Amino acid sequence: MSAEAVQPGQDTYRGGLRRVARVVLLDPRDRILLLHGHEPDDPADDWWFTPGGGVEGDESREQAALRELAEETGITEVELGPVLWRRRCSFPFAGRRWDQDEWYYLARTDRTTVAAAGLTELERRSVAGARWWTCPELSRAHETVYPTRLAGLLRTLLDEGPPARPVILDPEIV
Repeated sequence: MSAEAVQPGQDTYRGGLRRVARVVLLDPRDRILLLHGHEPDDPADDWWFTPGGGVEGDESREQAALRELAEETGITEVELGPVLWRRRCSFPFAGRRWDQDEWYYLARTDRTTVAAAGLTELERRSVAGARWWTCPELSRAHETVYPTRLAGLLRTLLDEGPPARPVILDPEIV
């Protein structure tokens, strides 16, 4: 990272392997919250993904997960559960390649109203909203969802509970 000052919430990714914390947020009806994203200059190039983002400064992944969840959804009344899954991914977005090491934390909430008040400038240009999905809806979805096996992963989580240790997902390179 350069020596220039970075404001909280500012996009600080400069390349290399980005450490990311994501949240598998479930409501009392076992619906999962996904954000609807798209390329900043092409809303037709869209997908769904779990809340979360990059670790900033010296914060832990757990702190990053809670901060990102609050910024992207306004939901703060959660306790993080275990890390469910880990994934390496690489994809083009906003004119550059992003290489990420993602950890997915389980969390539950009673609150289902979403208010994205802390988005970065890039997120404001590329996040179109949020939606709570049931597992059957996710299984039938024709939209792109990341990670790509999310419907099956969610079904296993709901049927069997959290894994004893994080499941390492296949790398996804787009």
